[in-house]
Amino acid sequence: MAIPNLHHLRLFRAVAHDGTLTGAARRLNLSASALSAQLRALEAAMGHDLFERRGRGLVLTEAGRIALDHADAIFRTAEDLTATLRQHGPGRRPLRVGALATLSRNFQVQFLQPALGRPDVEVILRSGSQAELLRGLDALSLDVVLTNLAPARDAASPWLVHRLAEQPVSLIGTPARLASPLPLAELLRACPLILPTSDTALRAGFDALAARLGVSPAIAAEADDMAMLRLLARADAGLAVIPPIVVQDELVAGTLREAARLEDLHETFYAVTRARRFPNPLLADLLPG
Repeated sequence: MAIPNLHHLRLFRAVAHDGTLTGAARRLNLSASALSAQLRALEAAMGHDLFERRGRGLVLTEAGRIALDHADAIFRTAEDLTATLRQHGPGRRPLRVGALATLSRNFQVQFLQPALGRPDVEVILRSGSQAELLRGLDALSLDVVLTNLAPARDAASPWLVHRLAEQPVSLIGTPARLASPLPLAELLRACPLILPTSDTALRAGFDALAARLGVSPAIAAEADDMAMLRLLARADAGLAVIPPIVVQDELVAGTLREAARLEDLHETFYAVTRARRFPNPLLADLLPG
């Protein structure tokens, strides 16, 4: 593969950020045909197509996304070389992570721990719905998605689903609320509960457990966000049905206590990647072997 011409790389970067050939040509004061010829020359030098046409726009291929990462890094360095060398040393490689908005923040930090603080890594973390994140993964704007909802897969699916951990689930409350130890069934009858919403697998498992115990619990609050469940438990709104990892800091500090382990309930965490010819090499340190 030939070393890419920096002039061609600058033009490619402009088209990639604009999304259209005509728009980029207008801003660069070039004809669309001349710009197209320069891009073809770059693709020939790189040995890969960098764009595919969709409607009237251009969408980066996987090789194009990688080329844009490097082009952005090259031109950021050229624009402010002194500051880059003084503050960061050698260039950083981006790691783009999407996380389900309702996912435990503590779990996210644990997953990212091997990459955090490395001088050669820039972690870019985005949150959103499962559908939004999978669209980003499919568009190659994300390298990995963290979720507790395994996406459906079939023969045509591009998703690779990596099972990361299975966390236990407990009843968690303040020390004042748990002053007197009680059996699980009595706890569920005596205390208001803070529960995940009814559309979650965790709630379905809890409802089945309550039915087996013959308990109709009093529900103080429901939330689809683990961070909100944590805050409601801290505010002593009731006992929360929650994985201990979500409130590990409070458990260590003693501001919350584990009342009972719900043995039949677990929260499973997944990392979802897309089948790619050029996966981000940083993922090798994060995903199970």
